[in-house]
Amino acid sequence: MSPRRNRPRPEQTARLDADRARHGVESVQGWRDGEWQVRGIPGGAATKTYRCPGCDQEIRPGVAHLVAWPADGRGDLSDRRHWHSGCWRARERRGPNIQRGRGPRYG
Repeated sequence: MSPRRNRPRPEQTARLDADRARHGVESVQGWRDGEWQVRGIPGGAATKTYRCPGCDQEIRPGVAHLVAWPADGRGDLSDRRHWHSGCWRARERRGPNIQRGRGPRYG
């Protein structure tokens, strides 16, 4: 009788690691405003520019950040928001976010 194989096969591990590197690792975080599904995005997988709702600044391609959306399952893709990691951690300590206009200021 041959010994039992307890370790995963290399091809299974490689597929899982490549998936995690591309999409990040998900977790559920509980905050005062509910539970959020949060996924960290490594810098190598960040290919587009996003605007962080916490600081209203751009998240440039190649910058590690995270994506958060409600964990209740009622939302869709439009509910996902890309955040700087520090902005996400500090969001309960900040006041209401005031969106700055993109045009010229008058008055």
